[in-house]
Amino acid sequence: MFKGSFTALITPFTDNGVDEAAYQSFVEWQIAEGTDGLVPCGTTGESPTLSHEEHHRVVELCVDVAKSKKVPVIAGAGSNSTAEAISLAAHAKRAGADAVLVVTPYYNKPTQEGLYQHYKAIHDAVDIPIVIYNIPGRCVIDMSVETMARLASLPNIVGVKDATNDLGRPIKTRALCGDAFSQLSGEDGTAVAFLAQGGHGCISVTSNIAPRLCAEMQDAWAAGNLARVAELRDKLAPLHDSMFCETNPAPVKYAASLLGWGNGKVRLPLTGISEASQQRVKAAMQACGLI
Repeated sequence: MFKGSFTALITPFTDNGVDEAAYQSFVEWQIAEGTDGLVPCGTTGESPTLSHEEHHRVVELCVDVAKSKKVPVIAGAGSNSTAEAISLAAHAKRAGADAVLVVTPYYNKPTQEGLYQHYKAIHDAVDIPIVIYNIPGRCVIDMSVETMARLASLPNIVGVKDATNDLGRPIKTRALCGDAFSQLSGEDGTAVAFLAQGGHGCISVTSNIAPRLCAEMQDAWAAGNLARVAELRDKLAPLHDSMFCETNPAPVKYAASLLGWGNGKVRLPLTGISEASQQRVKAAMQACGLI
């Protein structure tokens, strides 16, 4: 089971492509800070604007660092084309990823049956654990708990990244999919509430810049230290908010640049954050003692 604090990794860029050396150094730092797992090539990693070659390379770079540390890698492999998702999942398998994160198909708006058949096709084509990424805010569609339960009966459908922000969902999912089905929050601001409702961890944006604090919060929950959980939850709350003051990952890449990780560059159609947003991010980081 996947559990704890996973980082939805940013992808640092140069003017000519992915900054490979910076990326691997960043992954090494994440592991040293106590992050439980790594997620390359998700939305925060700007997968929509990575070429297929870059996508493959970023997964390979991450796995190369993580494998020696025995830290799990859940590689982004989603697409609104089933054939493309199968291709990305097959590459992640060859690269040595532990699992793939597959987003619900965006723009196409498949029915619940279409969602089931999409994931089943990937499942049947590639022998690798699959984590469903359910994020209606970006993909328009919402996978029902009933459809998820159908998929959970397949041996390699092992969990969900739940970004519905519906805190009733984990209870229903646990009831239909079982406790062995990993439930990872996709919303930093409600990560603790998600745990309280039966979740197992979080795939976090904030942990790009505060990996130790995010990991400590998950560890405190696992240890039953609720006072420490509450302390860290409240400390991180303004930071979480600031990471979404503009479209992710622009704020977190700016924040990472303040820590010396990359130059903050995002690819069009995303742009760097405004001066007002920069000040908000700085203030939140200062309040957390990050800068």
